[in-house]
Amino acid sequence: MNPQIGYISLIINPKSGAHSEKTLAKKFITYLERKNFKLQINYTQYLNHAQELAADAAVKYDCAMVIVAGGDGTIREVVHGLEGSDKPLMILPCGTENLLANELGYKFDFKTAVRVFEAEILHPLDLCKGNDKFFTSVGGVGFDGKVVKLVDAQRKGNITHLHYFFPILQSFLQYDFPKFTVEVEDEVVFCDRGLVIFGNISRYALGLPILKNADYGDGLLDVCIYKCQNKPHLLYHSLMTVFKKHLRSKNVIYKQCKKIKIYSDMPIETELDGDPGPALPLEVTIIPQAVKVLIPPKSKPVGMRRRIFRVFE
Repeated sequence: MNPQIGYISLIINPKSGAHSEKTLAKKFITYLERKNFKLQINYTQYLNHAQELAADAAVKYDCAMVIVAGGDGTIREVVHGLEGSDKPLMILPCGTENLLANELGYKFDFKTAVRVFEAEILHPLDLCKGNDKFFTSVGGVGFDGKVVKLVDAQRKGNITHLHYFFPILQSFLQYDFPKFTVEVEDEVVFCDRGLVIFGNISRYALGLPILKNADYGDGLLDVCIYKCQNKPHLLYHSLMTVFKKHLRSKNVIYKQCKKIKIYSDMPIETELDGDPGPALPLEVTIIPQAVKVLIPPKSKPVGMRRRIFRVFE
């Protein structure tokens, strides 16, 4: 990128990430300044501030690109704000799980950031919408929605993977697998007890390949429905997913589409990108190629082994 074509808007969530991740953002700013790039550095101050800053950058003729430093929630807001614009987006991952950055193939170090910036490889990124809320990566109804609700209720500032341990255990011991209905393109494909994961990326938390056929720029939602009546069923599905064999099971329904609807006679928790989602009924749609995002050369999703190692780094 030529420093003369315009300024770079940096949108930074100061509350995201550990110290090492915040250091990455500072080092990259220093790198850009040494390369004589003009910078506009913005720190988010409230929940929707990142979306507002991105929307402002999207209409500025002299803004050449946007860089976001934050977790999946901050990235989601920036993608929403840039939707439909021609501004390239680069990610400096600073969250707990960093679902989208992992899907794009990012390593979380300074050298990777420089390599991504200098390679200037752009790839379309779809944006998903659940009722009136947007998300970029993955959502769920059922068990994982319950886990996210418990984590959010206990959340105070930045969280780590350890914050999920007791909510997962509590949910496993108490969850009763309510019945719900799933429509895909207005056709009922499931009406029973279970859980459903949907979204735009192939790998979920810790690299679980739940939506293994997903492509974040193909304009399609991927949906995986697990028929699940009890805890042994949940354990079985978990093991099959770890070994990438869940799609062979007769108790799993997998679809690709542009619209799904999920509803139930009972209240069921939902989640979008690791945050509590809207109440049912939930209608999920896709906005194809909402933005263009910079990706590493020869990028591919980060696997389970590497993601687990990152937890202890």
